[in-house]
Amino acid sequence: MNDTPHQPDAAEIPEAVAEPKRRWSIQLVWIIPIIAALIGGTLAARAYLERGRTITITFKTGAGLEAGKTRIKYKDVDIGKVENIVIAEDRTHVIVTATVSSESTGILLKDTNFWVVRPRIYGGYISGLDTLMGGTYIGVDVGSSKEQSRTFQGLEVPPVVTTDAKGTAFFLHAEDLGSLNITSPIFFRRLQVGQVVAYDLDNNGQGVTFTIFINSPYDRFVKANSVFWHASGIDLSLSAAGVKVNTESLAAILLGGVAFETPKDGAETTSVSANTTFSLFANREDALKHAESARTFRLVFRESVQGLSVNSPVIFHGVPLGEVKDIALEFDPRRKQYYVEVKVQLYLERLHGKQAHSPQFQENTRAIISGLVERGLRARLGSSNLLTGQRHITLDFVPTAQKTKIDWGTKPPVFPTAGTGENDLRETLTRLAGKIDKMPLEETVEEVRSSVRSLNEALNSADKLLKRVDKEIVPEARAVLDEARATLLDAGKVLSPDAPVHHDLRDTLQELSRAARSVRILADFLERQPESLIRGKRGDKQ
Repeated sequence: MNDTPHQPDAAEIPEAVAEPKRRWSIQLVWIIPIIAALIGGTLAARAYLERGRTITITFKTGAGLEAGKTRIKYKDVDIGKVENIVIAEDRTHVIVTATVSSESTGILLKDTNFWVVRPRIYGGYISGLDTLMGGTYIGVDVGSSKEQSRTFQGLEVPPVVTTDAKGTAFFLHAEDLGSLNITSPIFFRRLQVGQVVAYDLDNNGQGVTFTIFINSPYDRFVKANSVFWHASGIDLSLSAAGVKVNTESLAAILLGGVAFETPKDGAETTSVSANTTFSLFANREDALKHAESARTFRLVFRESVQGLSVNSPVIFHGVPLGEVKDIALEFDPRRKQYYVEVKVQLYLERLHGKQAHSPQFQENTRAIISGLVERGLRARLGSSNLLTGQRHITLDFVPTAQKTKIDWGTKPPVFPTAGTGENDLRETLTRLAGKIDKMPLEETVEEVRSSVRSLNEALNSADKLLKRVDKEIVPEARAVLDEARATLLDAGKVLSPDAPVHHDLRDTLQELSRAARSVRILADFLERQPESLIRGKRGDKQ
């Protein structure tokens, strides 16, 4: 038996036939999932696009903020929502993550400001009252930068003036804060035209700089020569015209304020650009003084200036020409003595009157002052009030003053002074008091008392004598007069013009006239030197 396997012939192997390729077709079962995926993707893409942009805002605290509820509003329109609030790693602030709608991403500029809107009372400014019913939200003030940002530093206080407000900002520099605060009003002719936006201490600590905002169209009234002053509280002044009270408004009394004015007679009337700095004065009077061009001079007094104080006036012909700005005690090493240095500000425009703003003013002023000094104009101390001892500086012409000139090269120039003569009077009174002190006053007083006693005794004796005369002599004198009358009648007959006795009587009368003249001379002498009755005539030996 043969076990070898049978090998089929090639003819017995069937030939393979290729089947044609079928086209791919979607089964009905996949249609619904595909449609659902397309719809889901579309919704997801739309939700992503509508979700907007995510930003972070930094605040010191999260007071009033709540994740998922606090809204972001611009002009009272919802543009976003707070998503998350976390505390920073250094625990000094909180980081708020929020989303802003895609339609509002254009407001996310680098200088855009965010702040929490809630009820606030800041000075006289009240804001956020609408949040009492609607809840706290984040306010937005769109900036003007061209660069966008997603990280912002939130404001702790709402801005007083928003970026889109029309007006101009200026700076005011003052010595201290006074009664001003943020939102303090700015007045022009008693009309509120702006407010204080911010304030900050100077880097050197020598003053305070305020940022103010003047609303349009009132900002056009701020000129290069405008002056600003504190309008806070009540300005009370007493003068010969009576009591005068000045105040801008009730708001200025309670909250403080600033007023400004442009002098009518000022030469400079051009407008100024934004962020120009002005000085802030204590009151309107000081502000208008500094609107004039002032020149500082130095006065040197070798005498006491007691009663003179800062702000004391400098008077020329009865008109205030300036004021005292500083008083200091200095030492002269050459003379080995102290002197008083007084710095004054003179408003030289007042010397020119209506011509003060002429082009020749600056050129002529120095020549005018120099000419007045050469003619004897000097600064000296004057008395303002004898009761209080207040003094001022007066400019007078002193004919006896030594010739001198102002050295305009020194800063400030030294204005020549003249003494008041009080020192000479004081020295004279001192010498007189010394002489009086050396006089033997006690002995003199005792002598006067003795003389008074003697005179009193003499008067008593004279009184007794007069009484005796009245009782004894007067009746006898009356009888004698009667006899004399009869005698005179007889004498009238005898003393006729032709009688020889007439010539003798004429001679006798001449002798009587000379005797009367001697008596008058004696009386005049005794009137001038009554002591001669006791001591004798001067020059006689005792």
